[in-house]
Amino acid sequence: MARRRNRPRGIFTAAGLMAALFGADVHARDAAPLPRLRPSIPAQAPIIPLPRPRPIIPTPEEVAAEPPAPSACQLRLTADIATVQPLPKITAANGCGIDDPVRLSAVITKEKVRVAITPPAVLRCTTAEALAHWIREDMAPIAATLGAALGGVANFDSYECRGRNRAIGGKISEHGKGNAIDIRAITLANGKSHELTDIAVDKPVRERLRASACARFTTVLGPASDGFHENHIHVDLAERHSGYRICQWAVRDASDLVPLPRERPAEAPPREE
Repeated sequence: MARRRNRPRGIFTAAGLMAALFGADVHARDAAPLPRLRPSIPAQAPIIPLPRPRPIIPTPEEVAAEPPAPSACQLRLTADIATVQPLPKITAANGCGIDDPVRLSAVITKEKVRVAITPPAVLRCTTAEALAHWIREDMAPIAATLGAALGGVANFDSYECRGRNRAIGGKISEHGKGNAIDIRAITLANGKSHELTDIAVDKPVRERLRASACARFTTVLGPASDGFHENHIHVDLAERHSGYRICQWAVRDASDLVPLPRERPAEAPPREE
């Protein structure tokens, strides 16, 4: 008679236990309550505003980087007087620099004629203002007597950090403060150019230019002044004690020229020492 095999009961017991636990977990999850729905907001409910964002406080670097407001001088130089471009403050060594610099590229005459400054001059604003008024109120009508309207002014030198007369180690020139400009020539609308120190230019014209310059500027230097301004005119607004002014521009003609001595002939005997 065959024996009946005894199946291991432990296997069924473990399987049943797992099924019971799994079923209990499923029932537990099915029985978990759902979250309550949030009540709807009534249409008439007040709207609570969001808090205002905190203001952004600029850093000192950002404040310093902002362009300064136009100076009173810059506001006076309107477009019907001159074409100027404000520049950042210029700081240089040895006391050079300009607190209120501008680039003056043209002056507009009372007849609405544009007088170009070539190349444009970098100057302290008050010096540019004085130059603009000299050109439009004095120089332009005087130059017109030469046969055509004034069309341009040759800027020989404006701002440059250097000593007086380019002497190394000397006192700072007014050019180093943007307070001076050197003018060599003027150009008329017909294209003709006239140097202010040229004896070929009508002498009364040069005398009128000299008188008007000395009335407006505290320093005027030209031929016979110091040997450094024989071929151009220097004007500046240097401040001196008691309002002292310098006007040294000799308006010469052909009779003022001293002829050079004739060259010694090659066959002449040697000079005695």
